[in-house]
Amino acid sequence: MAKQTIPASDEAWDERLLGADEAFVKVAEDDVESDIDESAGLQMISIRLQKPLIEDFKAIASLNGLGYQTLMRQVLHRFADCEKKRLLREFAAEKAARQKAKAKPAPAAEQPAKPKKAA
Repeated sequence: MAKQTIPASDEAWDERLLGADEAFVKVAEDDVESDIDESAGLQMISIRLQKPLIEDFKAIASLNGLGYQTLMRQVLHRFADCEKKRLLREFAAEKAARQKAKAKPAPAAEQPAKPKKAA
């Protein structure tokens, strides 16, 4: 039987014609896996989550054609980015308020009101 070849292209990868055949899959050696994690900036963690939450992530990920752990990374990344921006905005607003308060002249001592003259 002749060996079937599929021309490499982005479309072939996207349509899973390349890279998805189990006959060509093998478990990466530990050192290779750690090299991949290192180059991608990934660190393995352990976390306990409620089962319904994990099932929700799996369902959402499946609908979007993702793995649930990939989706979790994306969600955590988005949250961290938004939270950092919120904190920076708050810090900038507080700093601006302090600078504005410093620049404002101190109010002059209030003098008692002069009595009105009778007409």
